[in-house]
Amino acid sequence: MTSIIHSSFPQPNAAPQRDRVAFVQACWHRDIVDQLRDSFINEFSKLSDQKVDCFEVAGSFEIPLHAKYLANSGKYAAVVAAGLVVDGGIYRHDFVARTVVDGLMRVQMDTGTPVFSAVLTPHDFMSEGQPEFFKQHFVKKGAEAAVACADTLDKLVALAS
Repeated sequence: MTSIIHSSFPQPNAAPQRDRVAFVQACWHRDIVDQLRDSFINEFSKLSDQKVDCFEVAGSFEIPLHAKYLANSGKYAAVVAAGLVVDGGIYRHDFVARTVVDGLMRVQMDTGTPVFSAVLTPHDFMSEGQPEFFKQHFVKKGAEAAVACADTLDKLVALAS
């Protein structure tokens, strides 16, 4: 005989019910990363009534720890991370970028709070004209992150209903 057990999915941190989103930004290459933040806030305000609280950290490597504290605070429906990791010729930037993204995924999975990564690492940043290109590119990525965040939060609310 087959029995059916009715239960609902556990709602870790009940993230969709919160009315704020945390935006954590690395300060390295601020002139570029600010473009992403401003674009995110502008687009997100069109898609959601949730407020955005902005936080700054020194570099991208520091973002996952701050994201974890923010997710665990119980105040935020989601955490958005923004940074630019470039190859400055001193260390392997791809290792830093991977560590950051892996850390952000771990925060999301451990806390149940959605975490969005807009921490980007270009193949070629040091060439002439690239900083200006990336300023415009980060505007696009900020809007994309806002759409992804709003859409995910809407879907999580629907799943919880």
